Amino acid sequence: MALDGVFLSVIAKEIETNVLNARVEKISQPSKEEIIISLRYKNETGAGSKKLLLSANANSPRIHFTNIALENPQSPPMFCMLLRKHLNTGRLIAVRQSGLDRVLCLDFEAVNELGDLTTNTVVIEIMGRHSNIILINQDNKIIDSIKRITNEVSSVRMVLPGMSYQAPPAQDKLNLFTASMDEVIQRFYKTPSIDVAKSIMQTLEGISPLLARELSYLALKGQDIEKDRLSDYYKQRIIDTLNELKQNLQIGNLQLTVCIEDSLKLNDFTLYDINQYGSKPKKTVYETTSALLDSFYADRDQQQRMKQRSNDLLKLLMNTSERITKKLALQQAELLECANRDTLKAYGDLINANIYRIEKGMHEVTLENFYEEACPSVTIKLDPRKGPAQNAQHYYLEYRKAQTAEQMLHDLMAKSQMELTYIDSVFDAVSRTKGESELLEIREELAEQGYIRATKQKSRMLKAQPPIAYRSSDGYSILCGRNNKQNDKLTLKVARNSDLWLHTQEIAGSHVIIETNGEGMDVPVRTITEAAIIAATNSQGRNSAQVAVDYTLVRYVKKPNGAKPGMVIFTDYYTAYVTPDAQLVESLRVK
Repeated sequence: MALDGVFLSVIAKEIETNVLNARVEKISQPSKEEIIISLRYKNETGAGSKKLLLSANANSPRIHFTNIALENPQSPPMFCMLLRKHLNTGRLIAVRQSGLDRVLCLDFEAVNELGDLTTNTVVIEIMGRHSNIILINQDNKIIDSIKRITNEVSSVRMVLPGMSYQAPPAQDKLNLFTASMDEVIQRFYKTPSIDVAKSIMQTLEGISPLLARELSYLALKGQDIEKDRLSDYYKQRIIDTLNELKQNLQIGNLQLTVCIEDSLKLNDFTLYDINQYGSKPKKTVYETTSALLDSFYADRDQQQRMKQRSNDLLKLLMNTSERITKKLALQQAELLECANRDTLKAYGDLINANIYRIEKGMHEVTLENFYEEACPSVTIKLDPRKGPAQNAQHYYLEYRKAQTAEQMLHDLMAKSQMELTYIDSVFDAVSRTKGESELLEIREELAEQGYIRATKQKSRMLKAQPPIAYRSSDGYSILCGRNNKQNDKLTLKVARNSDLWLHTQEIAGSHVIIETNGEGMDVPVRTITEAAIIAATNSQGRNSAQVAVDYTLVRYVKKPNGAKPGMVIFTDYYTAYVTPDAQLVESLRVK
């Protein structure tokens, strides 16, 4: 990704322009490596508030304003509490960047517990997996960080409370804003690489590979020319291109672009129009860096947050699924062993019929099997310690055991299969959760079913979420359950008998209801198709090419006695075959 030092300098200007001297209103930590600082400002353009997102996630480290509503955990983490202690009601007085390095410092002036005015600094280091958010005091001592770096992790630069803060080692590169163009060109030709784009990266700090390639593409007009073979004309074009970049950055003449192309596996952004890939990629231009980054990282970060929060549940469900699968395999093996029970009964009959030919002490006997045509000979093993009548009774006893075991195994296997189906449905619900409250509902459900220990949650903490609401193209209201408990409530309590019920065939997914207003099956085909796509998209088959979705009237849907949450049976149904479409489903969603 192209969040380089140059891009960070544009973000710094955006923060400085919008919220310099703004007051800290609220601090939260929605996930392990993210901080949100809400700032209330009043400037020439008016008054308001903005949320500043700081992320030290290895896959998406960044800082920008965000408009996305993020759900916070029930209790704030320790680092969040520490930030509140030192920054609450403080004022942002400076935004600093050292050169074009990917390190940004936010200075906050606040009153400490003794009533003295102090300046504390939040430092965000955007360095891939080494990214960090660090709080330091006015004496340059580290108060704490979102990631503590011990000597076991790095012997060069430790980040621990009480230590003096040291900035990351500076690279031996030039700053485009402070170095003269003569210095830049001299350094450019001294770099070891013969590739123009790599030489630009090795010369200037804060330049990402994508931006360096774009500058090379513009300067060389799309040609691939080695550095030592450049003509005077192209040497001058390189100087002009770098000067143009410098001027555009200074006056803010930028084209903040996201470039996406599946076949090229391209998903990147920069502050220039991207031309190096031709006209094939899809490009989107944004007005601000925050709008770009908010859009670019929204879905990925949501998945990452929920993965962190639901990791223990997913692990529990996977282990439970593996245990049930192994149990089913053992039960299947036992059932196969019971398949020869009729042979055991036949052996008992044969021994009784030939009891006069058998004596105590024999280990086996060969008899004619009158149960088969031609009466073939069969050898039957005997217990030499028992008489012939006792050996016959032994085979009858084994027959009755096998018969009873077969009946019990069928019941046990049916229960195990139902439990496995239920676990799959919970796993699917967890994988689709969008917030902490949805996870809490699922945890409560699993606690009620005995899979996890019940937690002492206050009722106010568990805010029940409503079903996901959609509006079809024909104007019909469509409701979709978020989890098994909500599926039960939606189907068995909320829906009316004349409404339509939809569910994916033989795979876990949400219950979907079309509110028909008494029309029953007379709902337009387009609405049924859209509801089926909603059901397919909110199921385990959301990545499939085609999914079968059953639909029927709610009056034909019943819940068996003792069935687990979300488990129902239904009759008089039809089946639609649809392709999941997340974009269509999102466009139908009621905001």
